[in-house]
Amino acid sequence: MLSPAAIARPPVFDRLRAVALHEGVARHLVHRLKYRDRTDLAPMMAEWMIRASDGYVAACDAVVPVPLHARRMLSRRFNQSAELARPLARKAGKPLLAHALVRVKPTRRQVGLSARRRAANVRGAFRVRKGQLVAIRGKHILLVDDVYTTGATVSAAARALKRAGAAEVTVLTFAMALGGPI
Repeated sequence: MLSPAAIARPPVFDRLRAVALHEGVARHLVHRLKYRDRTDLAPMMAEWMIRASDGYVAACDAVVPVPLHARRMLSRRFNQSAELARPLARKAGKPLLAHALVRVKPTRRQVGLSARRRAANVRGAFRVRKGQLVAIRGKHILLVDDVYTTGATVSAAARALKRAGAAEVTVLTFAMALGGPI
């Protein structure tokens, strides 16, 4: 089913699936993973993501996590999207292309930014590494992130994957915020 907004402005990616709304327990789990270093939650969350994918995990050729910029990785010490993608790919028997997509632009945190400012913040932020073009070209890619808010981040990442020749990009997140930016 397509929303009126998606009909008016089609997304760059081909489809989006999420486990839950970004509220209550789901929000608590995301925040524990992302801000409290609870990477032990990722395998359980990945299992739920596989179920919520409606078969798109089984149909994909490869799993790609949304990358962090190197500076953010140094301060956080782990990428929550990669923590979700790793057990998801392993359980599904799919290749994990953890380093195929790189964040080349150090972006501000998206929290608190409007949808327009989020899109501007991540514009041109991603590219596919030259050595990974063959792994992406013509493939059905599952792009994994923790939360879908306005779609700015996954749209910028999907745009880079499509420019590199991905045949299809399905976005799979643990949670989705419906009330606008968080």
